[in-house]
Formats: sequence, structure tokens, C-alpha cells
Amino acid sequence: MTIYLDAVWALNLFLDLMLLLLTKGLAREGTRKRRLLFGAVVASLLVPISLYFPDSAFTSVPGKLLYSIVIIFCAFGFVSIYRMMKLLSLFYFTTFAIGGGLIAIHFLFQNPFGLSMSGVLTFNSGYGDPVSWLFVFIGFPCVWLFTKSRMDNHVKEKIRYDQQCPVTIQLKDQSYSTTGYIDSGNQLVDPLTKKPVIICDEMFLKQWFSDGEWESLRAAHENLQMEEVPDEWGNYIQLVPYQGVQGKSMFLFALRPEKLTIYYEGQIISTSNVLIGIQFAGLVKDQSYHCLLHPQILKLAVVHSA
Repeated sequence: MTIYLDAVWALNLFLDLMLLLLTKGLAREGTRKRRLLFGAVVASLLVPISLYFPDSAFTSVPGKLLYSIVIIFCAFGFVSIYRMMKLLSLFYFTTFAIGGGLIAIHFLFQNPFGLSMSGVLTFNSGYGDPVSWLFVFIGFPCVWLFTKSRMDNHVKEKIRYDQQCPVTIQLKDQSYSTTGYIDSGNQLVDPLTKKPVIICDEMFLKQWFSDGEWESLRAAHENLQMEEVPDEWGNYIQLVPYQGVQGKSMFLFALRPEKLTIYYEGQIISTSNVLIGIQFAGLVKDQSYHCLLHPQILKLAVVHSA
């Protein structure tokens, strides 16, 4: 059997570099790419070591673990034992995740099971179902991109989840609850009353309105005609001027609630000194929350123990 060492080494260099790049991304390290390349070169040297020195200590489990520490040291340097163990764990995690993903994709398109001549179910024979180099070369980047994308999305979703909290609004003696999102970018305040303005979407607010009332309110907003607001809602709605993203002056229909209650970090925050801006659409596609909260409310509202 002919082994092209240069091709095997080049492929491993490419794979090791991508694994180190993914490790860097997950750890949020500011390591330079040329240092990662150096770490990948060191990692790829295990290929000729394993071929020319098959009985070397680096081919054993403790030797491979020690060699992994050397790889992390070359790629990221040493700051503390905790950081070194964290990076080593992430390096192994990415290796197992992508390797497992490749195997899963391979067997998705292959059938490893079959019937022998005697009718017995078998799991291949000989050396198993080989994985081609072309499959690894194409599949590895695909699994790498998928893993990185899912990890990034998980971080974003976790950050967004940490800023969510239950919200209850009382209006016209009716109370409904939903999930609110603490939006640090929401600095909208009514210039006349100085009340902070939160934003609630159509799906949540329609619970207080009949279909006819909501359509009349939508038409009044589109035409900026307060006369078209249903009579029974005239005392609860006001116009709030604000500046749009493009610098244009716009107006928002806002409700005056009787009470707003937020359940945040084991505390109950209540206030009536707030306005509810009406969004005649959904806030987010996944419907994970229906209310954008003003951060000022958490500081100025009355706090009670939960």
C-alpha cells in the first residue's frame, strides 16, 4: 500500500487549523491567526511521528493528551492552568463534535448493515465502510460551519433569554401576561409627560380589543386621525412623537395602562407611570416575546419582594 505522506500531512494541517479556529471562536480568545497556524503545524506533525515511530510515547493515550497540551500552548500560550484546561476541553469538544458529525453524515448516505449469505444481519465485514478523502475534505468544512453557526446562535439566544422576564399589564380592569424583553436600546420617553414608553405587539394587545376596534385603531394610526379612534378608547390613547432611524419625525399610538408588573430576578416591579406603544405587527418572528421593556422602569419603579 502506498501512503502519500505529504497529502496526509497537508489534510491534517488543514483540519487542525480549522479545529483551532473553532476553539478560538468558542473561547472568544484574541489569538493571532499566525499563532494558530503554528499550533496547527505542531498538531499535524503527529502524522509523521505516528508513521515513522509507531511505538513512540506520543501514540499512547497519555502521550496524545500531553501532545494536545503542547498544541494548545503553541496556539494560545499559557496564562493560567484554568485557561489551559478550558481551551483543552474546547479543543477536544470541537474535535469530537465535528468527527461525530462526519460519521453521522457518512452513514446517512451509506447503509452499513447487510445480510450475509446465511441470512444473518451483519455490520459490514473486513475493515468496515471506509470514508474517502474527498468526503472528509468537503464534509469537514460543512460540519465546521454548521457547528460554528449553531454555537453562535446558541450564545445569542442565551443572551436574549437572560434579558427576558414575565410581564403583566392591567388595562380597563383586565390583566394579561406575556414575556418581555429588556431592551437597553429602547430610550423612548414621552416628551410631555416624561413617562418611559414600552412597546407591545399586535398579538398581545389585541386581547383587549374587538376585531372592529382594532381595525379602527389601525386606520386611525395610518391616517393620524385621533377622531377615528373608537370612543371607548379615547381616554386611554395618546400620540407620542419620536424620531425614526432615518431621522424622520414620526408618531406612535400609546396606551395609558392602569398598572405594569414585571417579575425580574426574584423581585416584583410595579408601576403605573408608563406608556405602552402599539406595534401593529409582531416584534420577533419566533414570537419568543411580545413586549420591549424600557430599562428605566427597572430603576425607577416600585420594587417588592417576590
